[in-house]
Amino acid sequence: MDFSLIASVFDTLNIIPPAKLTLLDARTLSSAHVPPFPPDIPALLIGVDSPELTLQVKKVLLAVYPKEHEVSWIEGSKHVLSTVEGLKVEGLVNFQPSTFNLQSVTCLYLPSLGEGTSFEAFAEIVAHLRAPEDGCPWDKEQSHQTLRTHLLEESYETLSAMDDNDTESMREEFGDLLLQIVLNSQIGYEYEEFTMTHVIKNIYDKIVRRHPHVFGDVKLDDVDGVLQNWEKLKEKERSKKKEDKGILDGVPSALPALIQAQNYQDRAARVGFDWPEIEGVLDKIREEIEEVKNAQNIDEVTDELGDLFFVLVNLARWRKVDAESALRGANIKFKKRFGYVEQSAKKQGRNLSDMTLEEMDGFWNEAKKLGL
Repeated sequence: MDFSLIASVFDTLNIIPPAKLTLLDARTLSSAHVPPFPPDIPALLIGVDSPELTLQVKKVLLAVYPKEHEVSWIEGSKHVLSTVEGLKVEGLVNFQPSTFNLQSVTCLYLPSLGEGTSFEAFAEIVAHLRAPEDGCPWDKEQSHQTLRTHLLEESYETLSAMDDNDTESMREEFGDLLLQIVLNSQIGYEYEEFTMTHVIKNIYDKIVRRHPHVFGDVKLDDVDGVLQNWEKLKEKERSKKKEDKGILDGVPSALPALIQAQNYQDRAARVGFDWPEIEGVLDKIREEIEEVKNAQNIDEVTDELGDLFFVLVNLARWRKVDAESALRGANIKFKKRFGYVEQSAKKQGRNLSDMTLEEMDGFWNEAKKLGL
């Protein structure tokens, strides 16, 4: 690469070369899905030399850069840069051949997306929070164990935002959840346990290893085939580690019971331990209901209800429904409708405790008609 070209680019742009710059051949993006560089550092793409490549560059950039982000074209030949086209990312392919000549040294300059827009910048501020001299007193005192409750709380807050389909809240909660991962990784580095690189590399390798139908030559026809092959791959991994663990041992014991039950059933089904038809599940539900009716004491009732819950989760699995999400949805619906009952009673100047079940049920039915 002739670095005089880079100097010419910034002469043409009439700006001082930035202290940091990502320099890439544009064809690096030809098979990419996201930009392979941090967006908080300016980037210069060299050799945008065809409409097809231009279209792919646009597609990749839009995975990170907003549509309105300003970019600049620099067109030239033999390192003679003569024009600058200030464009938006969304307009990269809107050129007329007569007015824009794509050549081998045509460059695309992307200014920084702004401070704090890269993963590296985020990891830096988290490390700063833990810095011995100028960090945050609270963050410096945290450990893997003290952060457990925060990870759990953030996970549930994220699920709540997802249940509400609140995209703005999801964006915020995913960030809070990411903070927990990066903070624990920083602690791991400080205690020489692991680094963020270890965390990322581990999951990267696992994804590649467990998706040979995407990154290898394995041919799989459907989702069931993917899951069955996945279980076979995990079984091989366990044997290589020489761990005396079964298929279900990888399901965390701290999971909510519905999620845990569905995970158990999913894993067992992948190796063929499942009803051949859904009618078997429905028959089992009827059987368990009768056993609940016939239970004689609290211990029996508890045991039989547990069995009923478990087989209901199995029905959810057969119907391709996430049991935990289904129950959370029912909880949300109940809260809204009962809230309507409360508010309706207040409007009449009455207390719920003074109302009959029939009166409350009337308000409940009103709530249903309103779509609550």
